[in-house]
Amino acid sequence: MTANDSALHSLNKKRNDESSDILAFCYDFDKTLSPEDMQAQGYIQKLQENVQEFWKRCNEMARGHGMDPNLAYMYLMLKGAENNFYVKKETLKRFGSKVKLYDGVDTWFDRMEKLGSEYQLKVEHYIISSGIKDMIEGTKIGKKFKMIYANTFLYNEGGSAVWPAQIINFTNKTQFLFRIEKGAIDVNDDHVNTYYKQSEMRVPFSNMIYIGDSATDIPCMKLVNSFGGHAIGVFDPVKRDKSQVYRLMRDHRIGYFAPADYQEGSELETLVKKIVRYVAAGCDLRHESERYLKESEDYLRQN
Repeated sequence: MTANDSALHSLNKKRNDESSDILAFCYDFDKTLSPEDMQAQGYIQKLQENVQEFWKRCNEMARGHGMDPNLAYMYLMLKGAENNFYVKKETLKRFGSKVKLYDGVDTWFDRMEKLGSEYQLKVEHYIISSGIKDMIEGTKIGKKFKMIYANTFLYNEGGSAVWPAQIINFTNKTQFLFRIEKGAIDVNDDHVNTYYKQSEMRVPFSNMIYIGDSATDIPCMKLVNSFGGHAIGVFDPVKRDKSQVYRLMRDHRIGYFAPADYQEGSELETLVKKIVRYVAAGCDLRHESERYLKESEDYLRQN
């Protein structure tokens, strides 16, 4: 057995050892779990810059240099901090600790895990964001996620950020859904390219709920929807601007929308409860079908 075969065997054993069906909640972050962009809740102000002007400069730099907008804003984050303060993991986490969350977010994850257990579903939470991973880790919910997929910096020997290490834009967000599906959740795990039968997927798309707020979530929403999962668009419950979710609904990107109110008894929670029941029923039917298939195959082998 080669080293690669051994690694694949270990991965499959780990996948097969799962005792429960898994339900994966996948979230965008900015304006999905938090009402504003995370960088605009202290970091940009620390640069002594106007928030709107900062984003305008980012967009102009990206257009002018044929540059990914994420690279532009990360460059300006570091450039603006020169001769002002060191950008370290601890610094970003400290800014993250000040990020505001929508009502109910801080208790949402535990409630969803309890709900899942009532239907014999193991609930996992994932972030797929174009924000900054270290900032998200610094929020009060940073430890609630099995994995946070977001932009990261490369840090030098002194611990200061010097270069982007990981970029997640709206199109390459989808690769992380495939990682979740196959159980290859580490960003350097090559088994994301391994072929598995649909019955071998750790988290089939039908067991995914994607929650996002805008056009940047379209590729993920479309992918989840196309393969039998559930995409939900959320909008600010105070501003009540539904224009984004109306367009997402019209274009069949989402199946549902609700205010970004995560409190117990909210419209969003009521909707998700219905989806969880639907997913649980689908899992039961899938297992029944697999049982019938095995019985048929066993009979045909013997006759």
